Amino acid sequence: MTQRLKIGLIGAGVFAGYHANKLAVHPRLEFVGVHDPDQGRAAALAKKHKVGAMDAEALVSQCDAMVIACPASFHGGMAIQALEAGCHCLIEKPLAVGVSAAERILELSQRSNLIVQVGHQERMVLRAIGLDKVKETPLRVEAIRANGYSQRGTDTSVTMDLMTHDIDLCTALFGAAPDDVSGQSKAVKSKTPDEADVTLIYSEAKAVLRASRVTETPQRRMVLTYPSGAVEIDFNAKTLTHDTPFDLNANFGDDPRAKDSLGAATNIFVEAVLEGAPVLVSAADGVIAVSVAAQIDGDQA
Repeated sequence: MTQRLKIGLIGAGVFAGYHANKLAVHPRLEFVGVHDPDQGRAAALAKKHKVGAMDAEALVSQCDAMVIACPASFHGGMAIQALEAGCHCLIEKPLAVGVSAAERILELSQRSNLIVQVGHQERMVLRAIGLDKVKETPLRVEAIRANGYSQRGTDTSVTMDLMTHDIDLCTALFGAAPDDVSGQSKAVKSKTPDEADVTLIYSEAKAVLRASRVTETPQRRMVLTYPSGAVEIDFNAKTLTHDTPFDLNANFGDDPRAKDSLGAATNIFVEAVLEGAPVLVSAADGVIAVSVAAQIDGDQA
């Protein structure tokens, strides 16, 4: 493969637009084109970046890699199509909205030796803080992620849409899937669940997670209790306090990896494809997040 990667984008919505901005300026990428069922929206984004707007089959046939940034309910199908065409994939979270599709993505990537990275960019924030270097494993994690209502993202549950971030952060912190999952989710304003509460058990440790997209008081907080002390993070305010001996960055909001987590994650994906470097979040990690969310929602499809 050449050192300049031909890449396409599936999706032309708001978040896909952020991805397009990163693809267009990356020195090791050749941004080929955009696909979106809304042809007008695809054409507008393609025109902005002077690339083609085309159907999915044509796009994957011209690319070495794809970014999947369409609505979550289409992630699985579009990623499988891209992988079957031989494309490496950077797939926005969640990996898919069903366990079978997520496992198929993992199987295809392994069988064809293709790179898959999942868009759980908040792992970049953990790195900016320095929690990835901590040798201890937490005894307890408490997290709340709550936003005001927006129709965007309601094609899937709040568990897949928001809580999936904290499920993945737990995968990073504990280094494994949970041994037990209990909890529930419920619809409030949408046809899919808008609130979820869950407890995850990791051997002797516990994670208690809550997510809502119908709150009037937005919050993104996490408290991690280690044998050596506690760490409290406010992701919205970009503040951190702790009483541990760990070398943590209280000014993590100023770290380039946290300020532009999408750009940093994109670069990691490019290096994984071109140089064989490790991905930020693997397909196997993505399967864990989908499986846990599906258990909470009572949907194992």
